[in-house]
Amino acid sequence: MDYRKAGVDIEAGEAAVERIKGLAKSTFRPGVLHGLGGFGGLFAPDLKGFSEPVLVSGCDGVGTKLKVAFSAQRHDTVGIDCVAMCANDILVQGAEPLFFLDYLAVGKLQPEQVEEIVTGVAEGCREAGCALLGGETAEMPGFYAAGEYDLAGFAVGLVNRPDIINGASIRAGDIVIGLASNGLHSNGFSLARKVLLEGSDLILTDYQPGLGVTLAEEMLRPTLIYVKPVLEALKKFTVRGMANITGGGLPGNLPRVLPKGLQVEIDPDTWLEPPIFDLISELGLVHREEMFKTFNMGIGYCLFVPGEEADRLLAHFSEHRLTAYKIGRVEKGSARVVIKDLS
Repeated sequence: MDYRKAGVDIEAGEAAVERIKGLAKSTFRPGVLHGLGGFGGLFAPDLKGFSEPVLVSGCDGVGTKLKVAFSAQRHDTVGIDCVAMCANDILVQGAEPLFFLDYLAVGKLQPEQVEEIVTGVAEGCREAGCALLGGETAEMPGFYAAGEYDLAGFAVGLVNRPDIINGASIRAGDIVIGLASNGLHSNGFSLARKVLLEGSDLILTDYQPGLGVTLAEEMLRPTLIYVKPVLEALKKFTVRGMANITGGGLPGNLPRVLPKGLQVEIDPDTWLEPPIFDLISELGLVHREEMFKTFNMGIGYCLFVPGEEADRLLAHFSEHRLTAYKIGRVEKGSARVVIKDLS
């Protein structure tokens, strides 16, 4: 008996590391002190201009969206999701992501599959402007079904203490700017899979006219990373609060940054909802209120700004080829989030 016979192939693990070294290197930014292979990643941040530097960290995974990747046998986009879920979270407080680490656990290590997954992680890091500083690939025989894995990540960013954005300065009259999502992102997949893959006769690989792509392509569309255009906006505009619209949708995430005594009134007629949401609602007979509590419904990220700056901020995002809308307004009240005509 040896380790390989027990289900762990050290040589395959070493081969996987060799495959992903170049991917990690493609994400390096100033501050990275060495490549992959050490026991820890070293990063020396440039603190010029930071009178009170504060580290901001975030950790998240891809969730049951991975089940769709397994079924479609496509693994090149879920890594982008993993980075996005972490980078967009720490961005909310005004932090610039510096580096990212991933954790990949597999039942049986296949170097080609690992390379495909980390290709997405590296792409996400480049989009977020952070370095893939390291991570862990764990082979766990008997723990995962054949071909399946779990993927999670951890991001660290930096912000100057006076520049931390926490929503405390949000006031009545502020406008909520919503940045468009490109679909489901990485949330609500337990419901989406139940409706689309278990409760209907739809097939992942079939082209869906209403979506313009196959169901697999739509469901595996990676989460948008908002880091670079938002960081640019923070230099030019008075952004009083931000929210990453993930699990819980608009009703669950906007209150996380709202001061007491204020509520947000949202008008869904102000933006275009991606067709995937209508498909889920119709096929699953999912009540619209439940849709808003589960999915982003076409808005992936929100910024709270003074009314007089709203139009210029929309123009800023348009210049960055990112669709944005004025989706709501802050008012006095205790309802927290009021969504117009939600019934």
